[in-house]
Amino acid sequence: SKFVNDKWMIKNGFLSDVQEHKPWWWNIKVQKLNLSAPLILLPEVSCQKAIEILQEKGYDQAPVVAESGLILGMVTLSNTLTSVLAGSAEFSDPVTKVTYDQFSKIGLEDSLGKLSCILENDHFAIVVHEQMQFSGNGSSFMKQMVFGVVTAVDLLTFVSRNDKK
Repeated sequence: SKFVNDKWMIKNGFLSDVQEHKPWWWNIKVQKLNLSAPLILLPEVSCQKAIEILQEKGYDQAPVVAESGLILGMVTLSNTLTSVLAGSAEFSDPVTKVTYDQFSKIGLEDSLGKLSCILENDHFAIVVHEQMQFSGNGSSFMKQMVFGVVTAVDLLTFVSRNDKK
């Protein structure tokens, strides 16, 4: 049934966009949102430290990224607190114990229309930028860099500030 669902097809990159009457912002690129650089946590950060960092910096969520650059998921303040209070995680546990590993990624060159489709089902999307890296022996590989985290509030703010109706 996913394969006949246009929104699922757009979200997963199988269709560009199928909306007939697109809003003015539909084809604008994600990079136009001017997102601020995200706070990133390494996987060995403890739940206690993650809570302290998120509260101190005024964030409610942050991507968890390995030093290799692999995006492991997203940690939220509410999920971390809930897990610790429920006893399913300890303050001393690494933040990976409470990390959401199901998340959507979107590129800077993707459209706000695609982002809109993602945000209909997900609370956020991790904005990534692919970068070619070379090792000492000359071999190359593509590495995804976390560029930001985008929510429906970010999209709504952009649309309301730039409304061209």
